Amino acid sequence: MPELTLLLGIDTCGPSGSAALGRLDISVPGGVVEILGQIELAGRSYSATLVAAVGELLKREGVELRELGGMVAVNGPGSFTGVRVGLSAVKGLAEGTRIPVVAVSRLEVLAWKAGATAAALDAHRSEVFLRVDGPGPGTETRELLAGAHELADLSPPPVRIAVCDDAAQMLLGSVWPAAELVRILAPAAADALQLCAGRVATGEFVDLALLDGHYLRRSDAEIFGEAATAEPQGA
Repeated sequence: MPELTLLLGIDTCGPSGSAALGRLDISVPGGVVEILGQIELAGRSYSATLVAAVGELLKREGVELRELGGMVAVNGPGSFTGVRVGLSAVKGLAEGTRIPVVAVSRLEVLAWKAGATAAALDAHRSEVFLRVDGPGPGTETRELLAGAHELADLSPPPVRIAVCDDAAQMLLGSVWPAAELVRILAPAAADALQLCAGRVATGEFVDLALLDGHYLRRSDAEIFGEAATAEPQGA
């Protein structure tokens, strides 16, 4: 990999999204990314605006898609439609040009941005998407869907948690009043690029054929479809 590499980041998981272009310098230990530009995407319109936004970013810097050295895809958790639109675009852009892709959780980006190990995002229905340390020393960080009962059962609760929306802040504050809630701006594609600089530099890429959304919750269609087709007991 050359010392200077152009990277594209895409995040369409939240109420709003973004696409960012950066330049990775691997001459710096661990790699560092200079953000060249970012375009914000209005929610519920990703399918109509994402590819155009990517084209605009590349055009501004006089860059061709084939010149990219890598892509960073935020693959959830979040809106089912948003995650799917973003990953479909990433796959479409990467497959034809063989651009390698790094996938990253939006919760991990949020925690990194706040300098915390735990993070939470509004999952609606009085639940949060939550990132916490594992239950014991040396265990891996885990991500889960949790409501008030699941949060109350977690022991010990996180001490410092990154949040970026009112709903997650209110739910966590009601269950864990002693926790420090670090309120920051929602993570964006530029943050994902900076977090993943080292992963691109060391080639921690995903197999595009296996790249999928990190949903943490099944879709309504799956849940209600199962309910509708389930046979009554005793049938």
